[in-house]
Amino acid sequence: MNPSRILGHSLAAFSLVVLAHTAQAATAAAPAANVASTASVSYRTVKVDGVNIFYREAGPKNAPTLLLLHGFPTSSQMFRNLIPMLADRYHIIAPDYPGYGQSDMPPMDKFEYSFDHLASIIDKFTTAVGVSRYALYVQDYGAPIGYRIAAAHPERVSAIVVQNGNAYDEGLDNDFWVPAKKYWAAKTEANGKPLRQLFEMPATKWQYSEGYRDQTHISPDAATIDQALMDRPGNKDIQLEMFYSYGTNPGHYPEWQAYFRKHQPPMLIVWGKNDKIFPAAGAHPYLRDLPKAELHLLDTGHFALEEDSAVIAGLMRKFLARTLKP
Repeated sequence: MNPSRILGHSLAAFSLVVLAHTAQAATAAAPAANVASTASVSYRTVKVDGVNIFYREAGPKNAPTLLLLHGFPTSSQMFRNLIPMLADRYHIIAPDYPGYGQSDMPPMDKFEYSFDHLASIIDKFTTAVGVSRYALYVQDYGAPIGYRIAAAHPERVSAIVVQNGNAYDEGLDNDFWVPAKKYWAAKTEANGKPLRQLFEMPATKWQYSEGYRDQTHISPDAATIDQALMDRPGNKDIQLEMFYSYGTNPGHYPEWQAYFRKHQPPMLIVWGKNDKIFPAAGAHPYLRDLPKAELHLLDTGHFALEEDSAVIAGLMRKFLARTLKP
C-alpha cells in the first residue's frame, strides 16, 4: 500500500480517538463545571416550637429534596464539602439540632434533650420549611433521629443514605460503648464522669484523626469549631444528657428494622470502615433487612466526608439518579 495512504489512515484513526477522548472528557467534566457554577448555599433560620433552628439550603427548590442529618459532636458544617457537589441536581437542606451548631441552645431546665424530642423538632422543621418528601442522609446521631421520623412517616422518605449510623446491636458491640452502657444502666455522677472526657479537645481531635488515610487531608477547622461549640457554658451537660438518651435507641432497633423490611426504602450504605465508634460490623446487618441495598466500605474514619466527600458524592449521584424522579 502507498506509504502516504497508510499515514493518512493512521492520522484519521488517531483523530477519531482524540475526538472520542475529548468528548468523554467534556462529558465527565460537565457535571463538575455545572456544580461549580450553580451551587450557592444559603444560611437560614426558622423557629420551631419557639427554638431557632439554623439550616443550610442549596439547589433548586423544584428538585428532589435531600435532608442531611448530622452526627455528634458536629453540626451541618460536616456537610460543607458535600452540598456543592450535589446542589446542581438536588434541593438540599441541612439543619443543626438544638444545642448544636448555630441553632439555639435552650437551657436544660426549659428543653428536653433527648432523641425523641430532637426527632420531633426535626420532623416539625421539615413542615416549617415546606418539605413533605425527601431522601435522608444520616450519620451518627442523625440515624436515630432520621429513623424515628422515617418509621413514623414512611411515605415521606424517598431513599436513605446511611454513613456510619447504627440501627443494629452489632454496631454497639465494641469497647467505645462499654462506659456508655454502664451509664445507661445507672445514671450516676460516677458513671457519667468517664463520658465527660469525650467532650474535650483530645477526644474531638481523635474523632478527626483515628482511621483516616492521610491526616493532611483532614481540615483542623472541623475539630476546632466542634470543640468551641461544646465549650459553651452548659453544653457539655447537654452532651452528657444526649449520651444517656442514646440508651433509648437500641430499644427502637426492632421497630426500625421492621420499617426497613416492610417498606424497603432504597438505601445506599457508605461507611468509613476504620471507625472505632460505629465500625463496619454495624454496616453489614442492613443487608439482612434490605437485600437490595448498596454497600460501600471506605478506607477512612468516622467522619468519612472529611476525606472522601468526592467519592461519596459520586456514589450518591449514581444512586439517586437511579432512585429519585427528577
